[in-house]
Parts: sequence; structure tokens; C-alpha cells
Amino acid sequence: MLYSEVQPQRLTYPSVFKAYAQLGAGHVGAQLHGRVLKLGLEKDQFIRNTIIYMYANSGLLSDARRVFDEVMELDVVAFNSMIMGLAKCGEVDESRRLFDSMPTRTTVTWNSMISGYVRNGKLMEALELFRKMQEEGVEPSEFTMVSLLNACAFLGTLQFGEWVHDYIKRNHFELNVIVLTAIIDMYCKCGSIEKAMEVFEASPIRGLSCWNSIIIGLALNGYEREAIDYFSKLESSNLKPDCVSFIGVLTACKHLGDIEKARDYFALMMNKYEFEPSIKHYTCMVEVLGQAELLEEAEELIKSMHIEPDAIIWGSLLSSCRKHGNVEIAIRAAQRVCELNPSDASGYVLMSNVQAASNQFEEAMEHRILMKERLAEKEPGCSSIELYGEVHEFLAGGRLHPKTQEIYSLLNDSGFALQD
Repeated sequence: MLYSEVQPQRLTYPSVFKAYAQLGAGHVGAQLHGRVLKLGLEKDQFIRNTIIYMYANSGLLSDARRVFDEVMELDVVAFNSMIMGLAKCGEVDESRRLFDSMPTRTTVTWNSMISGYVRNGKLMEALELFRKMQEEGVEPSEFTMVSLLNACAFLGTLQFGEWVHDYIKRNHFELNVIVLTAIIDMYCKCGSIEKAMEVFEASPIRGLSCWNSIIIGLALNGYEREAIDYFSKLESSNLKPDCVSFIGVLTACKHLGDIEKARDYFALMMNKYEFEPSIKHYTCMVEVLGQAELLEEAEELIKSMHIEPDAIIWGSLLSSCRKHGNVEIAIRAAQRVCELNPSDASGYVLMSNVQAASNQFEEAMEHRILMKERLAEKEPGCSSIELYGEVHEFLAGGRLHPKTQEIYSLLNDSGFALQD
């Protein structure tokens, strides 16, 4: 268009900036921003808002903020773009500060903030903000429901998840593939497999993401044979499995301990469907082989990979070595884990445990010392329970819960040996 007789007008630029935003190509779009400045169009509201959106969606927060701060009268679209961009880059507290400072908010604003909390693992804050949204009489959308269902799935809050599902039905939200997938995923992650299957079977439309959610959910909740059956039904449907589907069926084989089926599906993925295995597929196979004590084969599979192995797959092999007491392979696996992720304590801890189990106490102690020298920290375990609609979170060794005193007292009275 630039080389033609027809030159861009004001309405041309927002579409191009949106295209750069969707590509996450803000660095390239900056050239177009320069053209806008030369033409004196930077004060156009629509152009300015899409420039902010482009930079924010590309993770170029300083550039987005510079344009945002130069505006004398900000509108809700500019605020929404900044809130979304900040949350996407992990600056969720700053995102909330902007949210609270807004004179007026739209449903998009609330959705952006709620999804930002979910994206950054601040799930309780997401649920609390939804309650505030209701108090202020703002009508939620399907996007709100999906964010809430994702939060419930991560927290395991079945009671609230059921309430969200009922809310969707009562208010006649469109049951599109995205909403249905979120409902199925929520029930699976909350352990309510019967409800997940019920929703799946009653679904008017079944996208591939619905199939993948039910297959993975069944595989992770002890319904391995059912997961394999659903995979077969997927193959017989008008859809075909994708890479995620194969992660689900390989996970089912892993929990079943069926190494032959796992090998068959791994070969099927490459030969019939022509998918190159990802690191996740290889990790599933290493876990299957490790579980069957085929540790040498598992190590050879890692070495034969067409992609670079990561610390997770070596860690899976190391865990299997610990289980079966294979110190020789464990040493090689632990070395790779520590090389790839020296700040992660899991490799040092697992190796130390393998050596201690083999009566190599001096070597085990050396690994513990090395871990401290490299300042590797072990992520504390975290669990949550839902009680009367309220979620309580606990960290291993934590004492932040308001009823910590009573909890420890009760456990002591029950005869548990507790350590601080």
C-alpha cells in the first residue's frame, strides 16, 4: 500500500498495530510508530490506544508506559491494554494499582484483572475480585467464567467450581468449546471425574481440547483404561489426535505400567500421525521405562533425542534411579540436572537420597554441602483444602495460617511427631 498510489489514512494504522500486537512484534511495529509521529497522528485516540496495546502485548512495558503516561486524558481502552500487558509480564501488583485508579471500568477491565491474577498464580485474589465484581453489579462474560474455572481447577475448589458451572447454566452462557473445556478441566483437576464425564457426554459440541481434557483428566485420576478408551473414540471421530492427546494416552500407559502400549502409541504418533515427539512425550516414555526398571533403555532414549534434553527429563530418570537403587546411572543423571539447573535443589536432594539408600553416607553429605554452597533452594511443599466455600493454603513448615496454634495442638494430641 505504501508503494501504491493509495496512501494509508488514520483508520489504516490501528489495524496494522493490532497485527503487530497479535504477533508480539512490537520491536518491528516501533517503525510504524515512528511514521505516525512524523505524520503528527500520535494524538489520535484509536491510533494511540493500539500503539499502547501493541507494546503491552509484546512485553515492551517501558515503551507502552511511555506512550500511556504522555496521554492527558486516558480512556478505558488504554487502561485495559496496560492492565493486560502488566499482568502478562508478571507485574500484577502494578496492574491492580492501575485497576483501582480507574474512574470507570468495563467488563473487559474486570476480566483482564481476574485473568491476570490467575495467570500469575494469585488465585484467591482472582476469586475475591470476582466477588467484588458481583457486588458492583458488573455482568460477567464467558471469558470471566473461563478464568474462574481455571482458578478453581488450580486450587481444587470443587464447591466453588460447581457454583460457577451452575451460574453458567442459570444465566444461559454460550457453551462454546473454550467454556466446555474449562468446565471439564475443572472437574478433572478437582477429582470429580464422574461430573467431568457427564459434562463431556452431554456436550453439544466436542472440540479437540474437550477430548484432550477428558483423556488427561482420566489418566491422572486413576481411570487409565477409560483414558485409553476415550483416545480410541477420538481416533474414530471426525477429529484426529494432536500432540496433547498423545501426552494424555502416554500418561495413562505410565500409570498402568503398560510399557508395550506406551511403545505402540509412541510409534503411532510418529509413523501414522507424523508428529515429532516433544520433550513432554520423551519424558512420559522415560517415566514408563524407569517405572519398569529399564533404566539403561531410558538413558539411551534421552541420548538419542533429536532435541536437547532438559533438567526435567534427567530428573525423571534420576527419580527412577532412586526408586530402583541404581547409583551408576543416578550419578550421570544428577550431574546433568545440576549442570542444566544449578540453582534447583531437586537434583542434589535426589542424588543425596540415592547415595544414602546405598550406604554411601559421605557422598550423600557432600551433595548436601554442595547444594548449600550453590545456594540451591528446595521449593516448599504447598497444599490447600476447601472448607465451607473457603480455601485454606498451607506451606510445608509454615506457620502463617491464623489457626496454626490450634492445628499443631490438635496434631500433637493425635500422636503425630511434628518438627518445626
